[in-house]
Amino acid sequence: KGKCPEDGWDESTIELFLHELAIMDSNNFLGNCGVGEREGRVVSGLVARRHYRLIHGIGRSGDISAVQPKAAGSSLLNKLTNSVVLDVIKLAGVRTVTSCFVVPMATGMSLTLCFLTLRHKRPKAKYIIWPRIDQKSCFKSMITAGFEPVVIENVLEGDELRTDLKAVEAKIKALGAENILCVHSTTSCFAPRVPDRLEELAVICANYDIPHIVNNAYGVQSSKCMHLIQQGARVGRIDAFVQSLDKNFMVPVGGAIIAGFNESFIQEISKMYPGRASASPSLDVLITLLSLGTSGYKNLLKERKEMFSYLSSELKKLADNHNERLLDTPHNPISLAMSLKNLDETNDAAVTQLGSMLFTRQVSGARVVPCGSVQTVNNYTFKGFMSHANDYPCAYLNAASAIGIKKQDVDVFLKRLDKCLKTFRKEAKQEKSINEISDANAATEQLED
Repeated sequence: KGKCPEDGWDESTIELFLHELAIMDSNNFLGNCGVGEREGRVVSGLVARRHYRLIHGIGRSGDISAVQPKAAGSSLLNKLTNSVVLDVIKLAGVRTVTSCFVVPMATGMSLTLCFLTLRHKRPKAKYIIWPRIDQKSCFKSMITAGFEPVVIENVLEGDELRTDLKAVEAKIKALGAENILCVHSTTSCFAPRVPDRLEELAVICANYDIPHIVNNAYGVQSSKCMHLIQQGARVGRIDAFVQSLDKNFMVPVGGAIIAGFNESFIQEISKMYPGRASASPSLDVLITLLSLGTSGYKNLLKERKEMFSYLSSELKKLADNHNERLLDTPHNPISLAMSLKNLDETNDAAVTQLGSMLFTRQVSGARVVPCGSVQTVNNYTFKGFMSHANDYPCAYLNAASAIGIKKQDVDVFLKRLDKCLKTFRKEAKQEKSINEISDANAATEQLED
């Protein structure tokens, strides 16, 4: 049926299935005589075994989704993977999605492929409207495609940074809809930035007949992000949404899924990919989903949501203990932020030093964001880079509850963070005592004089 099985398969069954696919490829035929320049020859047995002898890759020179006559097994693998992944996207919340394909590029380059496909539909367009998110790859995806990003600054609502819809619409009117390639919005992001107002943006795009591409990098694991995409497509316009394989399905980096609601447009994107492509990302995600089944993947999504609540409550307690606070970002379902005001006021370098301390203590993924850092990316200067705003009110630390996180990860992180913050407090007290002694000595000397 081309759907993800409800119950996962055991490893022996998956390996048998892959070997059956592999023997359908011409390079594995007994007595095969290859006289072309690409015959699936592999000199290393280790490399052949690593790829289950599926050597031909996917697609043909003109279409990444096309069937290869000499590689029936690899072609079937590609078709099945896309079908199974589509089933899982529906299961995760975007029920009306009609088409998707796995592309052997990470999210940034996959977004670039979407923009290049739109170029043929809108030859006059040179601008992309982009509500700001401080992540280099999504900014560079527009530059690499040859377009000019029009950065829309976010608005501060409480602690949250949200989409400035008025600014988006004003910029569309100022530039002219025909000169705009698309609106490039974001769902999954680091707090205090929260997912864009997708429904409202989708309505604006429909009203002005402007395409809408959504960066859904690690949003498949969040029912809230997927609901936003579903609703956006229902009330307005979403042409394609792109998500990473590694972040959502726990496979090696190197693949993404491009999905949408118009099958012909998604096919156009797949035909834009030049040449054949590596089958590795497709193979990795198919193996993973066959081993998990829908029940296993649902359990991972459920555990992630539970761990988010646990991380939120425990991080709030820790913040209170250190006279800080957990920033109030209810619209962000994956990432959390804790203020570092006291640290920032103590020492300018203390915030970045905290990040180094956590990293050397084997805490990965936590981000510390100081106030006022400036960074230039492709000749565009971002003030307050990493904080998604020119002047966010305080420095802060990010932590996320992503798919696969365990309670032990949260507990160890909190323990190490607590220890690091206590070290800073101890140093600050010692420095204060030294300063007080120095002041007292200076006052005594003045009296003696």
